[in-house]
Amino acid sequence: MAISEHPSKLSLPQANPGVATVLEYLSIKFPYIDTLVWQQRMADGKVHWHDGSLITAQSPFQPQQRVYYYREVENEPSIPFKETILFQDEHILVAYKPHFLAVTPGGIYVNECLQNRLQRRTGIKGLQALHRLDRVTAGLVMFSVNPNIRHRYHRLFETRQIHKTYQAIANISDGENLLGQEWVIKNRIVQGEPHFRMRVAEGEANSHSVIRCVQQTTHKALFELNPVTGKTHQLRVHMQALGWPILNDKYYPQLQPKSADNYSAPLQLLAKELQFIDPVTQQPKCFSCDNNLSLE
Repeated sequence: MAISEHPSKLSLPQANPGVATVLEYLSIKFPYIDTLVWQQRMADGKVHWHDGSLITAQSPFQPQQRVYYYREVENEPSIPFKETILFQDEHILVAYKPHFLAVTPGGIYVNECLQNRLQRRTGIKGLQALHRLDRVTAGLVMFSVNPNIRHRYHRLFETRQIHKTYQAIANISDGENLLGQEWVIKNRIVQGEPHFRMRVAEGEANSHSVIRCVQQTTHKALFELNPVTGKTHQLRVHMQALGWPILNDKYYPQLQPKSADNYSAPLQLLAKELQFIDPVTQQPKCFSCDNNLSLE
C-alpha cells in the first residue's frame, strides 16, 4: 500500500447537500471510494481538519471548512526516468519532467510525481507547481518557491503572459510538403466521452494555437507549437484537427484500450521553452531544455 506523504484537501461547500456528517459527504463526493475505506482512514487518523484535529465517522458536516486526507493506492508504479532542475532562485524553480511522470499526485500516483520528487530533493515542502503538463508529455514545468508571491506567477499563466514553445512529431503521407508552413488553429474544445478525452464542438472558440512544420522526412514531420490558450489536451486535439495526430498518442485520434505504459514509445510531445517577464524582478526570463525530439 502506497500512502501519500502530503495530504490532499477539499473545502466543504457552503450549501449542505443534505448530509449530516463529513463521512456522508465524502462518500457522495467520491462515489468510487467505498464508505468503509473512508471509515478506516478516519479510524487510522488519516482525515483531519485544518487545525489538525481528527475527523471521525461521527464528525458533523461544517460548511466551508477544509478537510485534509491522505490518498492511498494498492500498488504505485515507479517511473524509471529522472527529472532535472534547470533553474532555482528564491522565487521559482524550473525543472525538466520526463515522459510518464505526473506533475502532481493523481490517480494511482500518490508519491511518484515531479512535485513530490522535487520537494524531497530540495527540502522545500511548500514547493508548488504553477501549471501542468499531461503525465505522458515531457518538458519544462515551473514551480513556486515562495508562497508569499506565488500569486504573481500564477497571474502570468492566467493572463497568458507566458510564451510556451512545444515540439511534436507526427506521421505524414507520401508526397506531403509541409516544411515552412504555418497554421493558426482556433476552435472550441469541450469534454468528450469519456470525460478525460476532449473534442472540438460548435460555438465560440476557446482555444488558440500556432503550429509550424520545421523539419520533415518522407514519412514524419517535426512541428513547433505555440499554444496561446491552455485548454486540456489542446495541442493534441489541434494536431489531430490538422490531420496529423501526435505520434504514440493513446487518446487521439482513437482512444486505445487501457494498457501499461510502453516506455519505448512515449508520446512525441515536448514542452521545450518558457519565456516571460519576471513579475518580481521585471527582467526577461527564457528557459529551454536541452532535450529535443528527433525524426531519426
